[in-house]
Amino acid sequence: MIAIPTVAAMTTRTSVFERVASWGFRRRWWALAAWVAVLAAVTIGSQAIGNAYYNEYSLPGTESQAALDRLNEQSSEQANDTVQIVLQAPGGLAEQRQPVEAMLAEVADLPGVLSTSSPYADDAAIAPDGTIGYATVTLDGVAADIPKADLQRLIDTAQAAETDRLRVELGGEAVRSISEEEGPPAEAIGLLAALVILVLMFGSLLAASLPLVIAIFAVGSALGLVVLASNVATVANFTPYVMTLVGLGVGIDYALLIFARFRGELVAGADRATATRVALDTAGRSVFFAGSTVIIALLGLVVLGLGSLQGVAIAVASTVLMTMLAALTLLPALLGIFGRRIERRVLRRAERGRERDGTAWRRWSGVVQRVPWLAAVLPAAALLALAVPALNMRLGFADAGNDPESTTSRQAYDLLAEGFGPGFNGPLVVVVDGNPAAAQQLPAAIADTPGVAAAFPAGPPAGEVATVIVVPESAPQDEATTELVDRLRSEVLPPLASQTGATYLVGGATAAAADFADAVADRMPIFVIVVVGLSALLLMVVFRSLLIPIKAAVLNLLSIGASLGVLTLVFQEGMLGDLIGVEPGPVEAFVPVMIFAIIFGLSMDYEIFLLSRMHEEWERRQDPAVAIREGLATTGRVVTAAAAIMIVVFGAFLVSPDRMLKQFGLGLSVAIFVDAVIIRCLILPAVMQLLGRAAWWLPRPITRLLPRVALEHR
Repeated sequence: MIAIPTVAAMTTRTSVFERVASWGFRRRWWALAAWVAVLAAVTIGSQAIGNAYYNEYSLPGTESQAALDRLNEQSSEQANDTVQIVLQAPGGLAEQRQPVEAMLAEVADLPGVLSTSSPYADDAAIAPDGTIGYATVTLDGVAADIPKADLQRLIDTAQAAETDRLRVELGGEAVRSISEEEGPPAEAIGLLAALVILVLMFGSLLAASLPLVIAIFAVGSALGLVVLASNVATVANFTPYVMTLVGLGVGIDYALLIFARFRGELVAGADRATATRVALDTAGRSVFFAGSTVIIALLGLVVLGLGSLQGVAIAVASTVLMTMLAALTLLPALLGIFGRRIERRVLRRAERGRERDGTAWRRWSGVVQRVPWLAAVLPAAALLALAVPALNMRLGFADAGNDPESTTSRQAYDLLAEGFGPGFNGPLVVVVDGNPAAAQQLPAAIADTPGVAAAFPAGPPAGEVATVIVVPESAPQDEATTELVDRLRSEVLPPLASQTGATYLVGGATAAAADFADAVADRMPIFVIVVVGLSALLLMVVFRSLLIPIKAAVLNLLSIGASLGVLTLVFQEGMLGDLIGVEPGPVEAFVPVMIFAIIFGLSMDYEIFLLSRMHEEWERRQDPAVAIREGLATTGRVVTAAAAIMIVVFGAFLVSPDRMLKQFGLGLSVAIFVDAVIIRCLILPAVMQLLGRAAWWLPRPITRLLPRVALEHR
């Protein structure tokens, strides 16, 4: 008897993911050519046009920004960047006047230099003991607009005057920007370590190379696009490093999840084309929704309203989008091109019994499920304890005092602190607007203010605006300096404003750093609510569950808290600082919010991948215990490998000389370790066991409102 297909069978439609997989597999060379063309076009275009990276830290509405804007309105020269040439002569600077003034005359004629001031023209520019002094070089604009070649020439010209009796060091943000030490290529170290892990996992160099190829194509294309975008939008100069950091980890991760499912289907007996379709229709769906949560989390930074972070967030979100597209379109093409060789290798390993069947993970799941309260409570308590130091985190920005001791910027910083006191490296700039004469009275009026070491007018008034330099007794990064800024604004200057009729604005780099940190701290709750809310809504739609999104949000916050706690211990408190080459100081103000956005999204990757396999088993058997066990058995190995790759890619950035990149590398690698090892292997299966059938419950009214999105291959 001949079986006649049913109407349902004849009208069954393939999913979008299956159609994309089929197209990429059949039109493999066209898909590869398209990606090669995109990568080549953006690379050539970006190299031809060049980048226009610019660090924009303006914060409209803050007092420090108002002070800077007022200076720009009245006298652009007062808002120009400066370089300090710091001099030390053990025998006294008076003996070195001729060579110092000759050097300053040469510097004054250099391109990019607007003016110079001699230490011999101002007694305040030479320390009381006469051995340390400084000359101020005013640049013709801000440092970002001065060609690096001109800045390097300035440094070389000044240091050419150095002799056995005269030491010359240079300080200022312009000098720091071009005197950073070169470190080992962190990206190359991360890629090499990832390749080793993939080879050990797959037993094939060819198979191991595919996820790396996906990551390279995606990150390369995204970097080229951002270089082009920097010419029409504000993009910070550290953006490419963060893009590479995240792009390599995510790109390898997404390709690995899909490829692991493809390999599993081959072992189960599917042909290459079918294995590709099923892999994209299952793991590919997980990648799509996981990538969407990362993008949502990153775009959540826009609600902070911090211009310097918005460009970074959009660039990194674009990188994640490119990696997601590459995993869904380029990987099927590569599987079509190299699939025959990969299949032979996979089947040979299967015949030899070297393909793991998840038995060990089933046993582990059984152990956790037998003692769920213990497996959930003890690790959670440990992570909460690790997160406690984050409550005392101080936000700020690294300055020359955090630079390596071998740099001229650090040497200049130390000399100025030695000669003039620690606060000299971070003076406050008080802008007096409306009554310039009040600026002459201000130094005496605030001389007795706790925390003020010195105060003096900064040159003649410009129109209605005059400036006074206030030198704190404490270093720029000390909490006492931030307290002085608050004291001046809230207690000292308002009464003076009432008496003189002038407006007093406390600005300068140190005050701006405090304002930025306050802005981040004030807006962080809104950011967390938006990101967590949108991500939870997405999980509710995908898994048709009320408790799973809540559980996911809580566990993700737990891993982020532990990561920020470790970051505080290492970079702020100095624990293990010598090991990774950092000195104690504040945590970069934008690092915690970036880590929150990135990790919240990446944690959802593993959440969705693991729960999607559990959901498959739940839909098939309606047994929550079996769903937990089989979900962990089928994903445990690949999630562990993916996490190991991310950890080595992120951890490789600890070798970077840049303090900010070290913070990103440590924070991200710790969070991924906590998430993949402690949460996914212990807490998550234990909580799912405790929830039982309730984990997959959704109130009927909400069920009717939400669209139905299937994660399973139909």
